[in-house]
Amino acid sequence: MSSAPEFINLIRQHQKIIHKVCHLYIDNPTDREDLFQEILLNAWKSWPMFRNDARFTTWLYQVALNTAISYFRKEKKKPAQQILDGELALADAPDDDSEQQFKAMYLAIADLNKIDKAVVMLYLEQYDYKAIGQMLGMTDNNVAVRMNRIKTFLKEAVKKHL
Repeated sequence: MSSAPEFINLIRQHQKIIHKVCHLYIDNPTDREDLFQEILLNAWKSWPMFRNDARFTTWLYQVALNTAISYFRKEKKKPAQQILDGELALADAPDDDSEQQFKAMYLAIADLNKIDKAVVMLYLEQYDYKAIGQMLGMTDNNVAVRMNRIKTFLKEAVKKHL
């Protein structure tokens, strides 16, 4: 079994993974912090079972995504909360065309279902279809089909957000 200092060190090195997953699934900063803590807790509970069969980052993505999907399901059951201060909901105007395209892509990805968001995030992290499939419990062929559909959807969705 690995030590607590080793776990803490690995989490510090790879905490960006957890932040990416939190940003992908939760819009509200307070809820993102809650999800971050939930992912850390689940990672800590799962740590004794980590056997180095996969890279630590792959294992951490799997824990983070599973936790986020479960958390997302719980949050959907709660009544919706509205932002009372209208100024908080206003987005800043994009500075240039590339920033506008980036924001459009981010909005388009937000329109995806939770599994497709995970597929896109892992794809953007340059995991191959086989690794993505293993992390999400699907075949690499299913991942390839999903990615083709996602790419088509994103092309159209980005146009709508521009």
